[in-house]
Amino acid sequence: MSRRGPKHFAKLAFALSEDDEPSDDIIDFDGRVLAAGPGDELLVLWRRKLTAWDFEQSPMWSTTAPRTPERRTEIYDKLAFGADLRKALDTVVPVHEESGPVTISREFEPWYTREKAANRSFYWTSYERLLRRKGWNDAAVSGLDEAAHAVVERLADPTRDTPYGARGLVVGYVQSGKTANFTGVTAKAIDAGYRLVIVLGGTLNLLRGQTQRRLDMELIGQENILGAADPNDPDALIGIDYQDDEDWPAQFVSFGGRPSLLGAFDIERLTSRDRDYMALERGISALEFEKPERTRPLHDPTNLHAARARIMVVKKNKSVLETLVKDLKKIGPILGEIPTLIIDDESDQASVNTTDPKKWEAGTVTRTAINGQISKLLELLPRAQYVGYTATPFANVFIDPGDEADLFPRDFLISLPRPTGYMGVQDFHDLDAAEGEEGEAEKKHVRGVYDSTGDRLQEALDAFVLTGALKLYREEHGLASGPFRHHTMLVHESVRMAEHAALAERIRTMWHNAAYTGPAGHTRLASLFDADFRTHADSALPTPATYADLKPYVSGARRLINHGGSPVMVVNGESERDYAQADLDFDRTPNVWKILVGGTKLSRGFTVEGLTISYYRRTTQQADTLMQMGRWFGFRPGYRDLVRLYIGREEQLGRGRAAKTVDLYEAFEATCRDEELFRAELARYAPFVDGRPQVTPAQVPPLVAQHLPWVKPSARNKMFNAELVEVRSPGTWVEPTAYPEDRHELAHNTDRWGPVLQALGQDPVRLSVGEGPEYEARVGTVSHETLTGVLRDLRWSIPSQFSPHLEFLLQAGRQPAAIDDWLVITPSQTSAKRVEARIMGHGPFTLARRTRRRGSLFGALSEPKHRAAALRVAGAVETAGSTPVEELVRPRRGALLLYPVVESEPCLTPEGAVDPGDVVMAFSFVAPESSVGTGRPLVRFRTIDSGRQDAIVIERDDAHS
Repeated sequence: MSRRGPKHFAKLAFALSEDDEPSDDIIDFDGRVLAAGPGDELLVLWRRKLTAWDFEQSPMWSTTAPRTPERRTEIYDKLAFGADLRKALDTVVPVHEESGPVTISREFEPWYTREKAANRSFYWTSYERLLRRKGWNDAAVSGLDEAAHAVVERLADPTRDTPYGARGLVVGYVQSGKTANFTGVTAKAIDAGYRLVIVLGGTLNLLRGQTQRRLDMELIGQENILGAADPNDPDALIGIDYQDDEDWPAQFVSFGGRPSLLGAFDIERLTSRDRDYMALERGISALEFEKPERTRPLHDPTNLHAARARIMVVKKNKSVLETLVKDLKKIGPILGEIPTLIIDDESDQASVNTTDPKKWEAGTVTRTAINGQISKLLELLPRAQYVGYTATPFANVFIDPGDEADLFPRDFLISLPRPTGYMGVQDFHDLDAAEGEEGEAEKKHVRGVYDSTGDRLQEALDAFVLTGALKLYREEHGLASGPFRHHTMLVHESVRMAEHAALAERIRTMWHNAAYTGPAGHTRLASLFDADFRTHADSALPTPATYADLKPYVSGARRLINHGGSPVMVVNGESERDYAQADLDFDRTPNVWKILVGGTKLSRGFTVEGLTISYYRRTTQQADTLMQMGRWFGFRPGYRDLVRLYIGREEQLGRGRAAKTVDLYEAFEATCRDEELFRAELARYAPFVDGRPQVTPAQVPPLVAQHLPWVKPSARNKMFNAELVEVRSPGTWVEPTAYPEDRHELAHNTDRWGPVLQALGQDPVRLSVGEGPEYEARVGTVSHETLTGVLRDLRWSIPSQFSPHLEFLLQAGRQPAAIDDWLVITPSQTSAKRVEARIMGHGPFTLARRTRRRGSLFGALSEPKHRAAALRVAGAVETAGSTPVEELVRPRRGALLLYPVVESEPCLTPEGAVDPGDVVMAFSFVAPESSVGTGRPLVRFRTIDSGRQDAIVIERDDAHS
């Protein structure tokens, strides 16, 4: 039943029993369940089994969707349970209806069935037992099982005759347990037959070591680490990993004996906790696989399931990867027989090729160092499956799908659900709150870095001390999730190391002047406790009623933070040695209670354990970088109500004339919206239609969005293959400058403007706004359909400059009550040298003189004094205009400035007409706010596919219907 789904329980139980008649136990099963207490062993087993069946994706035995009441009813029907028993089980095992992983996939050949997974599950079963021992509940374990199974079933069958290398991407949340997922994937994959696992574990030894320890502890286990060493012989343990680790051996998984003696297979580590891949210690023999049937290939089931697995955790470093590639080349033809799994942690960092395709030599792809080495690995290992893991996938989905040697996730993209207990976007941003309204999440957890008295860094330090004291209080008052081993604060203001040193010294000075042992310090702490932490405390967690009750714990917190003589630790550097700080190793150090000051190295991969207070001011213009710097996201058991984020609300981005003031909290919120919308769009297109996928991974890039114009999805050098599909700009001035130079194309454009020129009135009107200058212009109105009909036929020297804006206008035309019409304004030039001319039988118009500044691009085309009236008509400014302007204002009206431009002295016909090929019909526009739409992003993208230049990714009509 466990392998093939639920069956008639009473009949199955009787068939498996040795009794001639149904026993009392079988008959009284209903009563036994109804009378069971919460910890009853039978109830525990049924809770586990029902949850697993609820979660199972597309099993052979079911026709209903997972995680639904319909699935649970189907299970009960197959078990033949009665109404009372169903009701009782529903009470103690409610249906978990939260969403599961979302999968975008190409069609694949099913091979990894639940029955096959159950037949070979030695390492997965051990991992599952460990997770339950660590306190994972049934829903969490079943969710991980479901997500890991979804990855493995989309890899190639390791026993298939013809090699195939799948490419996939798994998208989690920042600090949300991606390592748990790829540990589960690795366990299932090696059980299924994958015999070489290469984990690319970050760009620092510190991060690589963290990943190695995690896999050693939770997957590889004591017996594989010890090998032939006797655990009871101290001399035999010399040089064996983890002898100095306080978690060894109790917290490391144990199988009760060598796996090869228990009917499974051993795992050999080719890297260790402190040693990255340097070379094969035992030479090439370390990768020589045992083959009982030497005439058959390794991937033949007869050989495969008898062979040991090899696992290495490798840093993403050029020399390390070059050594690995060099050693693998020595292995010879057997490389083509080895089912290999490559896990790339933080796959959007270092792995993506960031060279500019425009600078490649003809016919040759130039690759960055890490990307090139990974590509060589995949080439050497034709049975290698590549699975990238990241929380910020935008750089990965913008990889050229047509580059077969690159890392584009062509086979599948899986978005993991937000885990239970995770603190993420919704805990710091009230995404549904009205504009300008402070929601509950912001009230609880978010503070500005300034208030009316100035910088709040001292308050943040006080909050760090207070929350440390509250943790100690909760430990002593029986909090189940305690003790709190680590307690940290993050201060992130800059990427510059000199500024880190100065900031650290400032914090030390503030700390020593804080008077935490005197009346002044206690007065501040008491005030902050009453105003903030007592007010927002979780009523389910132990919290003192008054500061007087908390005061005895403050001195203990202060001592722990100041241990070693300083409360501050600087985390930065240019080499690996700079990160070899004992206090930075959260695994080996018993208690890290410190204020961490740093920049880039605290921004990705590195988990700041026990993080409670964050003081953040660093700006960036890339959404993925911004999200990775959100170290305050994660799991905070027993202290999530204590978490505080001090974040810049008005910070300067850039320097000099290009500098501008930005709201970092707003930027994070916009980036979070981008991420949430991306996940929602994946979910929207994930269900199959008529047995086929709606979209494949190559069609995912248009689902990437940008809500804030200055925060791009990824760095420019990771977006060479990204192409703008749509730029929405309601209330924003848009001024294209890439007009053609060819006379025939200019004449074509001029001709297209005929319907607009015809709509202009003959008599000029005088326009002005507020105290601004007044000018004369001819004006007229055209329908939105008329204008877009003109614009879509225009030709450009660089079409991509205007096409995203055109897409916005076309989409707006499909939205009800978005744009009714446009006011067209053709200003009259006032220069003494102005020239008047007729254009295509219309006019006369005064011609404007402009010059191209960069190639085919003009500089500024519109004049500032002309823009005010257009902005007012479109509702983009509130300042009232003159009577003629106000008479032209309408709720759903846009405005367009049209300039007939000449680049040199024009030659007019005797009738005063200008040749259409001599005129650039330049325009600028502002769309009304009514075109904003509902829930649509400001920017959408698609990927340039070098293999299918003419491919339509998602039709415009369907992209946001």
